[in-house]
Amino acid sequence: MASKQTPNEDHFVDIHPVLPEEDEESERPTPMPFRPRFERRPQKSFSRQVSLETGFSALKKESRGGDDDRRMLSRSGRSLTGYRGGGGDVVRRKGDFDLFRTKSSLSKQNSLLPLRRDQGDHDRPSNTFEASGAADASVNQRVPGAGRYFAALRGPELDQVKDSEDILLPKDEKWPFLLRFPIGCFGICLGLSSQAILWGALSTSPATRFLHVTPNINIALWLLALAALLSVSLAYSLKCTFYFEAVRREFFHPVRVNFFFAPWIVCMFLSIGVPPSFSAHHPLHPALWCAFMFPVFFLELKIYGQWLSGGKRRLCKVANPSTHLSVVGNFVGAILATKVGWPEPAKFLWAVGLAHYLVVFVTLYQRLPTNEALPKDLHPVYSMFIAAPSAASIAWGAIYGEFDSVSRTCYFIALFLYASLVVRINFFRGFQFSVAWWSYTFPMTTASLATIKYAEAVPCEFSKGLSIVLSLVSSTMVSVLFISTLLHAFVWRSLFPNDLAIAITKNRNWQAKKKRPLRKAYDIRRWTKQSPLSIVSNFTKNVSDKKGSAEDERMIQ
Repeated sequence: MASKQTPNEDHFVDIHPVLPEEDEESERPTPMPFRPRFERRPQKSFSRQVSLETGFSALKKESRGGDDDRRMLSRSGRSLTGYRGGGGDVVRRKGDFDLFRTKSSLSKQNSLLPLRRDQGDHDRPSNTFEASGAADASVNQRVPGAGRYFAALRGPELDQVKDSEDILLPKDEKWPFLLRFPIGCFGICLGLSSQAILWGALSTSPATRFLHVTPNINIALWLLALAALLSVSLAYSLKCTFYFEAVRREFFHPVRVNFFFAPWIVCMFLSIGVPPSFSAHHPLHPALWCAFMFPVFFLELKIYGQWLSGGKRRLCKVANPSTHLSVVGNFVGAILATKVGWPEPAKFLWAVGLAHYLVVFVTLYQRLPTNEALPKDLHPVYSMFIAAPSAASIAWGAIYGEFDSVSRTCYFIALFLYASLVVRINFFRGFQFSVAWWSYTFPMTTASLATIKYAEAVPCEFSKGLSIVLSLVSSTMVSVLFISTLLHAFVWRSLFPNDLAIAITKNRNWQAKKKRPLRKAYDIRRWTKQSPLSIVSNFTKNVSDKKGSAEDERMIQ
């Protein structure tokens, strides 16, 4: 009877999952539990906890042992590209410069990576995290809009990142040379090529014949400008080949997009200022005008169309003094068209340039409410105001063969703007040297050339003296910049710092957006923690202070 079992005492099976414990396994063996078919096995999972307020990122990995692996990211731009999953391990990358590489070269590198189906099941979580990281990188890789550049950058050239912004590349590492090579380097060619034209005019103009300027200076400057153009063009062509994404970001930059006109303007400058000893037996062919002016015309169709159609890149949102570069190309093209014997295209370009110069001038002068505010302090960028009217006066004189009333009107406008900048010379101090300063020397040179043409039309002591003074000032400025460039490039090695302006993210940092609401929430939370007695005491204290101030005012009255 003792061995007889009742129906309520047999066939009890525990269907709950049994968690293995080290202590029990060491003491006694655990029977194999019964697992239902609908039960899922626990898998490894990844959860990323990001704190945007403090800039830390913790990666929590649930493994069999239950240990956590937490890592900390610095606020140097690596927080967006700092991790890369592979083989279940998280590896810190030194600098993800592949974000700005050309897509063709990047696809070749990705083709060498193992496919997902070739890896085991234990690597799936890491691949999932790697895919999400790549997706985040591709999102941040998209080119920001014009308003985003104004919001994230500061300075007259929009080349300095604000402290509240994060970037895609590390700040504390030296980037590859091609990434640090900006489009503004063509400003060196602008300054040298315009100086070659100036010294050619000084040696051949009747107004400055008494100076007896040798034409060898014109030849030396022309060869130097040609060598600079070839060197800069080669370097930037390599950048377009290997880092095309960085070039795209420069093209959407509100200031640097105007420097894409500079290479073609330099080519036209070199064609106009070719030494007479080189072009005596070989006159300029119209094919030169077609080769150098067509890219400028296509860029104008793109940019002027954005101004006309509106949107995020309308003129009142992106206008800045360097926008004059996109207008000067029309007047320089008109001068070259006259040189090759095509007066009608020259008149067409002059009309287009004048129409858009008036629009740009009025937009910058009246400061529309929708326009981004320019810096209060002056900067050499403001010398761009002189370039367009000076080039317009020279172009009109070249088209119609005389420096008539229209040319003089444009010249007087340029002369007034020149004088308004000279009287504020103290505001040009205290700015850091950059390569883009070179492009601001050719407006001074263009004003000097217009003054020489004016001295030829109105020969007097004042006009001749003014032409000599302005030519001396522009040549001195170019010489100083040339020496400074050599020192920064070969002695101090600081000519090409990290180009932080092209590495900003597409969207504003969450920390910068939510900074004030978080402070308000913190203040409210601290206020609610106070006791009712302290709140009443603070209220009575404020009331007594107001009564005391009112009594003091009565006594004073």
